[in-house]
Parts: sequence; structure tokens; C-alpha cells
Amino acid sequence: MNDLPAPRHTPQTLLPEQRAGAVAQAADRAAARSRFNDYRSRRAAHTLRRQEADLSLFAGFLQDLGVPADDLARRPDGWRLITWGLVEAFIKWQLKEGYAVRTVNVRLSTVKSYARLALQSGALSPQEYALIRAILGYSLREQNRVDARRTRTRRGNKKIEPVRITPEQAAALKAQPSTPQGRRDALLLCLLLDHGLRVGETAGLLVDNIHLDEEVVRFHRPKVNKVQTHRLSADTLAALRACAAFNELPAEGPLLRRSRKNGELAEAGMGERAITARVRALGAVIGLPGLSAHDCRHYWATNAARHGTDPFDLQQAGGWSSLAMPRRYIADNDIANQGVELE
Repeated sequence: MNDLPAPRHTPQTLLPEQRAGAVAQAADRAAARSRFNDYRSRRAAHTLRRQEADLSLFAGFLQDLGVPADDLARRPDGWRLITWGLVEAFIKWQLKEGYAVRTVNVRLSTVKSYARLALQSGALSPQEYALIRAILGYSLREQNRVDARRTRTRRGNKKIEPVRITPEQAAALKAQPSTPQGRRDALLLCLLLDHGLRVGETAGLLVDNIHLDEEVVRFHRPKVNKVQTHRLSADTLAALRACAAFNELPAEGPLLRRSRKNGELAEAGMGERAITARVRALGAVIGLPGLSAHDCRHYWATNAARHGTDPFDLQQAGGWSSLAMPRRYIADNDIANQGVELE
């Protein structure tokens, strides 16, 4: 009788405490399996694209060292061989290759975020994750010191400083010829310079977002997931009415129409790349090489700060989630010795 195997416990035969423990463990296992998918389902598309590029570079670095790393953005198992020393080496390698320090900091943040997911999925030990988490990025002062000590401090096409636009140059950008393409270009530049729209927000504008009778535009800001209403500037209104007068506003769909090689307009909307290329071309015409849509947003915010816009109002109008950026624009326009009297 004593040699018989012990009876197997079923959920019905478990004590309440044992049953609760079994349920909790099953829940932990299910959460661990879905941790990566759950995290990614909460992130915006542009954030996922940037993170995937960060992790792809990290994976390529690891593979060059002989460390297999497969799909670090989606598979927990890819993190089992990752150590804090490899992450530290990745940082040093980027600096040697000439990547901007701020870019290195962003990639470190991405690695830490996914390392946390790997910990929760059981692929990383708590000790290894703690060491990765303890790796620090570079402060602004440290960035300047690092750049001062290396010969190559920039890699890629990203600019160190925005292209500065004067009010006269902004007016010249908006003063496009009275042709189908010129009227479209004037509307594009007005939206960027007078309203500070991001390039993705501009590409996403629909005809239904424009309300000429109310003289407003209502649009969605995907980065902060808000729908905002802007009072249309005088120049934007004029550009819209010019397009309407020539029957160039689409009946529905995207507001901005793509242009053909002959200067006429196609029906399809302008994507982000097309807007970027067109702004660069128009900037070059007036002596602003390398002009981007973000430079136009920078001009809008700087101009608003220069005219005394309250930081809370600037945050609201610009669609920022915090006061950090509005304060930066306002601080950049402060006269440091405004209150200093020498006589």
C-alpha cells in the first residue's frame, strides 16, 4: 500500500492557498509570454520604427562580436546572452564611430526599455538587468567634453543646429508664384511657418480638417494623441482661398496634393518624404540649404517666444506634452543681461 504513487492534485483537491498560488503562477507565465507584444501595442508607430532601428544597430554590433542576437524588438530569447558589458561596449563603439552623443543616449534608453521587458519575460536575470539599468547616459556637460576629445563627432544627415529663418525669409518662402504648384507650396509653407505643424501632422491633414467659414483648422496630433483647433493665420487663409478660387482643393481626402513634373497637381496627397524634399528645394531657392519642416516649426516657436507668448500657451499650441520644449525656446530668446546696468 505504501508503494503506491501519491495521488495527483487537481485544482479541486488543492487547498485554497495552493489554488491561489497556482493561479498566480499561471498568470505570471502568461504575462511574461505577452510582455513584448503588450509593450509594443502601447507605442506609437514612429516610436516603434525608431526603437527597431536602434535595436537593429545593436544586434548588428553584437553579431560582429560573434554574439547571436535575433529580433531584439520582439523576441525575449534574443536577450539571454546580453550582458551589461556588451551594452557598455556598444556605447563606446558608437562614440568611436562618430554618432552624436544625444543619439547614443536615446539608443541606451531603448536598450534599457527592452532589457526590462526581457527581465519580466524571464530572459534576463535580475542581477544582469540591474547592471544594465545602472549604465548612465551622458549629461550635457559630459557631451561637450566627449565631443572635444574625439575627431569625429557627427555621423548621418541629422543637423547639429536648426536652419535659422528670419522673418524676411519666412515671408519669401510663403510668397510662391501663382501656379498650381506655387499655390500648393504657399499653403504648405503657411501651415509649417504660421502654425508649427510637424511634418507628419501636415501630411495627415484632410480637407475636412479645414473650416473656412469658421477660419480654423482642426487636426490630430498623433505624437500626443490630441485633436487641436488652430485659428488660421491671415496668410494661411489667403493661401487656402487662392487654392479654392482655382478649384485646386480636393473634394475629399488629403488636403495637400502631390505635384507632377509639369507643375500641375495630382490627386494623391503628399507624404512626409515628399514634403521634406519640397521644403528643402524651396529653401535652397532663397539661400537656405538643408531647410526642413522641423526648421519651420522651430521658427514658429522661436517667433512666438520672441513676441512674449506665455509658455503654457506655447505648449498648448505646439502640441507638447510638457513645458520642457516651450521653456527652451523662451530661454533661447531671453536677453541674458537685460537687467544689468553698467552706469
